[in-house]
Order: sequence, then C-alpha cells, then structure tokens
Amino acid sequence: MTLQLFFENAWRWKCGLPEIEHHITPSYEELKETEWSDVFEKLMRNRLIMGGIRYGRIGVKGKPQYDRVQSMIKRLQRYSENGNKEFLVDVANLCLLEFVECNHPCQHFHALGESEHVNVVAH
Repeated sequence: MTLQLFFENAWRWKCGLPEIEHHITPSYEELKETEWSDVFEKLMRNRLIMGGIRYGRIGVKGKPQYDRVQSMIKRLQRYSENGNKEFLVDVANLCLLEFVECNHPCQHFHALGESEHVNVVAH
C-alpha cells in the first residue's frame, strides 16, 4: 500500500467508508464536472432572483437584518420531517446571504480542514 493510499484509507476509515484497494486520482476537469449540481444551482439562482425583487439585492446597504441562522435551522428541520428538497435550496441561499451580508459580531473565515465529517448512514 502506498503512502497516499494509506492516508486516503485513513480518511475513509474515520468516516466509516469501505477501504479502497487501488488509488485512481480523477483529474481536476473530471472533478469539476462531477462535483456539482447544475439543477440545484439553477433552483438557487431562480429563488435568489425572486428574493432580489422581494427583499432587495444582495449586498445593498439599508436592507433589514434577518435572523437567517434560525431560519436555516427551521428549514432543515422541516426538510428532515418531510423530505421537500425546496427547503435545502432555501438553506443554501440563506447560507450564501449570511456569508455575504453577515451580521455576526465575531464573523470570520478560518478553514478547519479535515476536522468534521458527515456520518455514514447504513441502509
């Protein structure tokens, strides 16, 4: 086992994923094509455009301040209850708006790297 394969498997072991035996590194171009959802992006953008009409454009001064974090939590809970993916689009847009128009008194960006992962769900 190569050192690179060992580290890749160490990450997979930590996440509860099955071990891989051979390392096949996808190209940057392959990853750009596969690691995104054009449908999700289109749904987000359509709702952001409507939001620009209803609430004002992103980053414009003088807009009301919103409690987006609680709204995100509420929408994730509703998605968890009924599976309506519209709530995921709403949460993504709320995250984007919070990132751009953040009102948090301690706002900052500090990359945490590999500190947290999603749990694997057994079927």
